[in-house]
Amino acid sequence: MTIKTHNTTYDLIVIGAGPAGLIAAGRAAELGAKVLVIEKMKSAGRKLLITGKGRCNISNDAYQSSYFKNIFPNGKYLKSAFGAFFSKEIINLLNSEGVETTVERGGRIFPTSNSALEVLNALMNWVKKRQVEIIYSSKVEKITTEKDAITGVSIIRKGEVEIIYGTAVIICTGGKSYPATGSTGDGYELARQLRHSIQPTRPALVPLVTSGSLAANLQGLSLKNVNASVWVNNKKVKDEFGEMLFTHYGLTGPIILTLSRLVVDEIDKKNNVRITIDLKPAMDENKLDARLIRDLASNGKKQIENIFKEWLPSKMIPVFLNYLKLDGKKQGHQMNSKERRKIMLLMKNLPFEVVDYRGYNEAIITAGGVRTSEIDGKTMQSKLIKNLFFAGEVMDLDANTGGYNLQIAYSTAWLAASSFVKLAQLEHAQN
Repeated sequence: MTIKTHNTTYDLIVIGAGPAGLIAAGRAAELGAKVLVIEKMKSAGRKLLITGKGRCNISNDAYQSSYFKNIFPNGKYLKSAFGAFFSKEIINLLNSEGVETTVERGGRIFPTSNSALEVLNALMNWVKKRQVEIIYSSKVEKITTEKDAITGVSIIRKGEVEIIYGTAVIICTGGKSYPATGSTGDGYELARQLRHSIQPTRPALVPLVTSGSLAANLQGLSLKNVNASVWVNNKKVKDEFGEMLFTHYGLTGPIILTLSRLVVDEIDKKNNVRITIDLKPAMDENKLDARLIRDLASNGKKQIENIFKEWLPSKMIPVFLNYLKLDGKKQGHQMNSKERRKIMLLMKNLPFEVVDYRGYNEAIITAGGVRTSEIDGKTMQSKLIKNLFFAGEVMDLDANTGGYNLQIAYSTAWLAASSFVKLAQLEHAQN
């Protein structure tokens, strides 16, 4: 195989043209650096286009303190990154490129157009104005170094090995989630080659697989204003209030995805995990029981399956009746207190045994990654290799849904690029 040498030397090589890569490249170029972005796919931002179901949940307008609570394993690691570039800054940047934004429930910020493509096009325009070069369909095989300092990268391009020289590299390769978009864990291997250690990776914000046919029988049903609780070895450990959805394999939707981070870790530990759904969280057991008594009394001559319409979505009624082994044709006044109590308890504790989780193909984000203890949080520079920087999902940082994960990408990328230029200028002045 022939080895070619690229005819240009760059100040900075950015690996990956996702949101982190584009922000890093644009920022460094804005500060005067000669920048090259290397993207292994045929086009940029493939994963960005599917975020928020194609609408792109750009960021969240919450305070930093709220961000820290929604980021794992250590949100406060991002203090410097958020101090350098936060939600207001990304919105201003996109606004300057013609993207109007709207704040929705939970502080989630979306483009008013509901188009992720508009967001990607804006970032691409912003980068192009700064004369950033991008090469596509090229895979970085190795980051080259000399005396623990970056000298460039070795890539595979059109079936040939090509050496590209550069004084710094920012790894913005993402994690392993949605591998069809190009996120296949390349960055972990590149980091490992340079002696960085990787916190074991696993899918996060991922749907859960349950045993039995209960979820499958409710497939397609979406619930709002319910409370889901996680039980590990019969001990309640966490709960979330909001929306969820039943599927042919189990459970998904916002509150399930949020709980999944904990559930995945417990399943990996081989612990017994159960999720119970409280369909009537606004009422305690006594209040709910009183309501059932009242409704049964006032509808005494109605069949139970019709009375259930007062209490549950229609799709749930046959499932409930079957689960409780109740005769739906029975009249309300024929129901005894034991049967009524069973209904009440099931409404408050609809149980699902969680036996597995879906894979990276369906995970919104990857948990784990390059250990942050080996990356300077004030600059995003490697503590092991000079002029090697990291940004975004490749690091051991992940967050709940709501725009937090994308903001981590922008903020760490902006800080990494700014730090590189500042350090380069300082070194140049000293020489």
